[in-house]
Amino acid sequence: MSTKTYREAVDHLNSLQSNAVALATGERFNEPAIPPSDLNKLNVIHITGTKGKGSTSAFTDSILRAERPDWKVGLYTSPHLVAVRERIRINGAPIDEPTFVKYFYEVWDRLQQTTETANPKAPVMPGYFRFLTLVAYHAFLQLKVDATVLEVGVGGRYDSTNIVPKPIVTGITALGIDHVSILGKTLKDIAWQKAGIFKQGVLALTVEQSEEATLVLKEQAEIVKASEFEVLSPTPGLSNVKLGLAGSHQYQNANLAVALTKKFLAAQAASVFDEGLPETFAQGLKATKWPGRCQTVADPRHEETTWFLDGAHTLESLDCCVQWYVSPDIALRSPERFDERSRVLIFNCTSGRTGNVFLEAMLARTAEQLKKHGRAEDAGALFDQVIFCANVTYADGNFKGDLTTKALSDDELLHLKTQHELADAWSALLPSYPQDNIHVLPSIEHAVNIVRKLQVSGEKPVDVLVAGSLHLVGGVIEVAGLSDVAL
Repeated sequence: MSTKTYREAVDHLNSLQSNAVALATGERFNEPAIPPSDLNKLNVIHITGTKGKGSTSAFTDSILRAERPDWKVGLYTSPHLVAVRERIRINGAPIDEPTFVKYFYEVWDRLQQTTETANPKAPVMPGYFRFLTLVAYHAFLQLKVDATVLEVGVGGRYDSTNIVPKPIVTGITALGIDHVSILGKTLKDIAWQKAGIFKQGVLALTVEQSEEATLVLKEQAEIVKASEFEVLSPTPGLSNVKLGLAGSHQYQNANLAVALTKKFLAAQAASVFDEGLPETFAQGLKATKWPGRCQTVADPRHEETTWFLDGAHTLESLDCCVQWYVSPDIALRSPERFDERSRVLIFNCTSGRTGNVFLEAMLARTAEQLKKHGRAEDAGALFDQVIFCANVTYADGNFKGDLTTKALSDDELLHLKTQHELADAWSALLPSYPQDNIHVLPSIEHAVNIVRKLQVSGEKPVDVLVAGSLHLVGGVIEVAGLSDVAL
């Protein structure tokens, strides 16, 4: 009898990915792939939004564990950074490889035995994300969690997480404009999509939104007969807490997490809270960790190198990234000498996004931040080296198994079209920037090698900002050997 391994499970999982052509067509099978009858046992806090839903989920999970250390709390998020197991967590830790393999194959083998589907158009095997969602549901049910924090993958209404008939509470983070410009949708469309997680008789919470978005959310809550719809006010005392996640934008996410947890515990544990911030909640907020988001990591093997990791991949999240990075706490922490450190930018974005718009916005915000903090230098002086690389993990063209993606076409990998477009945009925006310091590279390992060469020269300490893609950040963590300190 053969032994099923984690490596084999990941290979099977990767076979469920859609290729670049399929992703471009946007074909989806939205009918539920599993019976939802047992999912109410998971006691779900369901969270969506355009930005901040992952951070809000992490805050909520951490607060719950601080308030109820006797509970078993499940957390399902996406994407992962280094190992796919990161998406399915119990009490803050990813399930281990044997546990993942066990539940993976229990779902895989059951589906492989299926000969018919409820929707004749649907394939027997669901896609990558839907399959992982099934594994998460199965794991949480088998492990008998007391609470589940469930982050929506994409959208809300048609997301595969949205088959839980009756979560305990639902929450919507900030609805930004990025998807409006990128997908050609209106803000009303986005709000309607996100409001799809509202359920009859279930609490519906949201942060402050634009008037247009708030009206849509309120209307949808009324249509489905949510038990309550509330636009949250700030929690007294929250602004005095040093959050575990960096960036001023995180206070809005933390505020939603506090409200979701209060409502959840009132419903599930008859807990009573006033409008302030309980001390245990503050402890949970301080202890929150969410790798790859405004994260500072000291290189464990190169003491003169510091990595600044932020998977920001929308205009608004990149703006938050620059505000965080170009500050006296990070890039400007040596105020006496601006050029005391070598600064490197490693950047990538998906081909479907307009890279020159991203870079233009980043440089404009950088200039504003430098001026705000009393620096006379222009934005182009901040980085000594700029690297645009593909999200391929290794220099030989291969991916780490957990980081394999079929969303990149062979043509894209061969010609590095997106990366050359980014380099051209950088040169156009900063005509005087040295061409020799702009690098277009085919892999993350190539990019890390550039950083290592700067380290070997030993002339200055090295700061590296990695941004534009969570997949890129995950690859850097893997290749640079940062897993033990970053995850």
